[in-house]
Amino acid sequence: MAGRRTQDSALRTPHSGPRPAASPTLEREWSLLQAGFRCIAGIDEAGRGAWAGPVMAAAVILPATPSIAEALRLVNDSKKLTPVQRQARRGEIESAALAWAVGSASHEEIDALGILPATRLAMARAVAALAVQPDALLIDAVRLPAVKVHQEVFNFADSISLSVAAASILAKTERDALMRALDMTVPGYGFAAHKGYGTRTHQAALRTLGISPVHRRSYAPIRALLSRADAAV
Repeated sequence: MAGRRTQDSALRTPHSGPRPAASPTLEREWSLLQAGFRCIAGIDEAGRGAWAGPVMAAAVILPATPSIAEALRLVNDSKKLTPVQRQARRGEIESAALAWAVGSASHEEIDALGILPATRLAMARAVAALAVQPDALLIDAVRLPAVKVHQEVFNFADSISLSVAAASILAKTERDALMRALDMTVPGYGFAAHKGYGTRTHQAALRTLGISPVHRRSYAPIRALLSRADAAV
């Protein structure tokens, strides 16, 4: 889904360290602009740790201006916001962005490829779907070797870069909406509530109902249930 429903560089090694306390800013974007890049996209994902459903990624290109920083002053790492706050921020991001897009990798792709390659695939799909193609990327923790543009990859990017924080919100709200829809077509597991993560409610539903067609069979808790089911036959 694209926003408005629209030379290789060396990659930096992600750094570790304490999570930043301040709200995300456009400082990383301004630094890249000063270095000669013209169009910077922030990228983040949602759903890597879930036991069911896809992994979702978003890419967001913001105008790196003080007025945009002010307009999006309430945008933050999606994990720090409530569902209502995330939905409100999503509308602000879509209105402010030069371009935005989301991409996903299905549970089948996660099982076939592994979660890290599938996450990279979702991120690459989000970048490819942008109406404006970037010449630099800011990414939370995951580098994209197949995407041949300059990349700066660092931990807690969704708490540091405003573009990445915006991407985290779009990825999270998009995936949450998909999991709510999935709750209607694959009922009984509580996907609308826990979004596929391994909560006690989800574990109880799995014990009662067994594995659904949208569960990630390569994940250890699901493999264990499948093994027990095979042993019982």
